[in-house]
Amino acid sequence: KQVESLYPCPGWVELDPEVLWSQFIGVIKEAVQAAGLHMRQIAGLGISTQRGTFITWHKRTGKPFHNFISWQDLRSAELVNSWNNSLLLKVIHVIFTVLHFLTGNDRYLAPSFLTFSTHQASMKLSWVFKNIHEAEEAAKKNNCCFGTVDTWLLYRLTKGSVYATDYSNASSTGIFEPFTKCWNPTLCNLLSIPVSIYPPVRDTSFNFGSTDSEIFGVPIPIMAVVADQQSAMFGECCFHPGDVKLTMGTGGFWNVNTGEHLFAARGSLYPLIGWKIGEEVVYLTEGSISDVGTAIKWALDIELFTDVDETTKMAQSTADSQGVCFIPGLQVSGDDPYLCASFMGLKPSTNRNHLVRAILESVAFRNKLLYDIIVKKVHIPLRTIRADGGVSNNSFVMQMTSDLINKKIEKPANTEMSSLGAAFLAGLASGFWTDKKQLKKLRRIEAVFEPQKDSEEYRPAMDAWLQAMKHSPHR
Repeated sequence: KQVESLYPCPGWVELDPEVLWSQFIGVIKEAVQAAGLHMRQIAGLGISTQRGTFITWHKRTGKPFHNFISWQDLRSAELVNSWNNSLLLKVIHVIFTVLHFLTGNDRYLAPSFLTFSTHQASMKLSWVFKNIHEAEEAAKKNNCCFGTVDTWLLYRLTKGSVYATDYSNASSTGIFEPFTKCWNPTLCNLLSIPVSIYPPVRDTSFNFGSTDSEIFGVPIPIMAVVADQQSAMFGECCFHPGDVKLTMGTGGFWNVNTGEHLFAARGSLYPLIGWKIGEEVVYLTEGSISDVGTAIKWALDIELFTDVDETTKMAQSTADSQGVCFIPGLQVSGDDPYLCASFMGLKPSTNRNHLVRAILESVAFRNKLLYDIIVKKVHIPLRTIRADGGVSNNSFVMQMTSDLINKKIEKPANTEMSSLGAAFLAGLASGFWTDKKQLKKLRRIEAVFEPQKDSEEYRPAMDAWLQAMKHSPHR
């Protein structure tokens, strides 16, 4: 179930914490019932949650100071632009560029081209302490808690006795330093965010405690907490350096396992902690694209088609999009939060099939752009590429992406990899599985997409799309 977003102001995207909580509990109960099990048979619970969405609340009362602020929320856009164009940030870039040159330490590389994004929690959290007086006052008295969705759920599941997050979620906030594995005090001082608000950070596969017995009738051990993209990576069994996971859901996410090395690259890629299990820390490099599933859902809502399953045949029914290009922008873009979604190249002969094909082509084109950046910037030989998420069920997008990158792409039988990854991590922590070799044996591949066309055949259409992107409107 998806929690309905709230839009209290233009550009603001929020979630009601009580609705999220009730739906979360409802989904667990329904899943256990559908499996024909009883709550007392559950050995452990693994929680995979959306990253970047956060809330603050009062430490003693548990009362939230505001709704969840979504990762899609744009309220910090002006603050982001102001900081990214500031003299102070330019000075920071120079200082860390010099430090990196003198030491060769990659720890100084990421700050040397630090830019802020509306996707990250950092700027929106700064906005909270500038605009919500109750949160600011509580923080002064050490009574303010910050948490992404996982932290809030842990807190509620344990009736306030557990306040924590894991390394995968923490590293996705933009406030946690993956090199030192701690909350970044320098960044907090720059953004006027109290350092006292952050939860302790635990291993991803870890016994976080048990749910309060009143919630499910029996206490259930919480054995894993993990961010959704990292969880999907684990669910795909991308355990080796060079393994690539492509998730195409609401947005698109390319993740490369970089093993024990943390790679920082200027531009569209950013380093994350994939998971921490005991002494093992696995790092990822991630690139993201907006308006993947969002654009398809929008097209369904305005009745360009009546069933998502129709879109593959619609796109294949025409040789090309007849020059129509879809420019993403329905969903906030990390690169340009003011970009407007639009169609360009419309003609009297344009029909629904052309529009649908243009939307699907835009996903494949952006996959190609991001893949090329990964190959150029991440100096690790890429091994397997495994896709998941709802849009991976679209064979047109999958085949076109395979053609464009000239690589084989595997699609699993189960595309809901975030939940499977959380189950794998919880199972390892509880002893249900003893090692990752057992997890690999559970993988089921439904389809393999191999290149069928030379990528040059798409060159005219992709060039036209790139030109359309350059001339796209802004709000």
